[in-house]
Amino acid sequence: MEILLQCLLLVLGFVMLVKGADWFVDGAAGIADRFGVPQLVIGLTIVAMGTSAPEAAVSITAALKGNAGITIGNIVGSNILNILIILGITSAIVSVAVAKSTIRFEIPYMLGITLLLLFMGYTGNVVTFVEGLILWAAFLAYLFYLFLMVKKNKEEVTGEKKQMPLWRLAFMGISGLVLVVWGSDVTVDAATAIAKVMGLGDRFIGLTIVALGTSLPELFTSVSAAIKGKADIAIGNIVGSNIFNILFVIGTTALITPVVFEADFLMDTIIAIGSGVLLLLCVLRKKKLTRIHGILMLLCYGAYFVYLLQ
Repeated sequence: MEILLQCLLLVLGFVMLVKGADWFVDGAAGIADRFGVPQLVIGLTIVAMGTSAPEAAVSITAALKGNAGITIGNIVGSNILNILIILGITSAIVSVAVAKSTIRFEIPYMLGITLLLLFMGYTGNVVTFVEGLILWAAFLAYLFYLFLMVKKNKEEVTGEKKQMPLWRLAFMGISGLVLVVWGSDVTVDAATAIAKVMGLGDRFIGLTIVALGTSLPELFTSVSAAIKGKADIAIGNIVGSNIFNILFVIGTTALITPVVFEADFLMDTIIAIGSGVLLLLCVLRKKKLTRIHGILMLLCYGAYFVYLLQ
């Protein structure tokens, strides 16, 4: 009876994720069009930060409870999964076009701050308060860059085409985000319960179900955006989420309490950098992610998963 209930909750969670992602993308894209804001900026900000809510909640809550040690593993693992699994699955379903600014600035910036995190972990076993300030300074610089992008790319709104009321777009966006985050929570809890009933260990559950669970918002939002032809939102969501995870989540956590950086996470951070380099190489020539790229990314994650199990 218990496993049947959990299976029903699992299905409910996925329904919430699918519908929530659908509403969230439509609402965010509609607001972008309404104000003449480039969809890439919406993807890099509102959508990226919204879908990173589970990672932020887990890390900051843990810090407040005196258990900030899980922060690095949570963020680095999520960033690897965001690129290799989420962009892998998304591009395996549909080709994802990538904007020039993403190739020239956002992806290199993501790589740069991941290298910075690696340096912090290598030179000490903890991310300190001062390093938290450095990460926050880099976050503010990133927000300033986005402000300049909006100012440069601002388009005039003609008002000729019929538009959905602003309140409705905002309601769709907020409701969609709530459904996505809530749905990911329901899905993770149900999948974890099913795994335990089946006798699977906590380590396996942590490396698979929980890691994927906190990234489900990014997955469903990116796939939904790509299918709807909103490629800028899809790629911006992932790159923006990875930047937000390192600069805001780890930076904020470090301002609350020192964040332990265990030696084991050095290799994971190097793999996160390798994932970013792979993404850059895939889009450098044709400025899009194709099915071949998606399959390659999924194979790379499979190799990483085998490494984790050893």
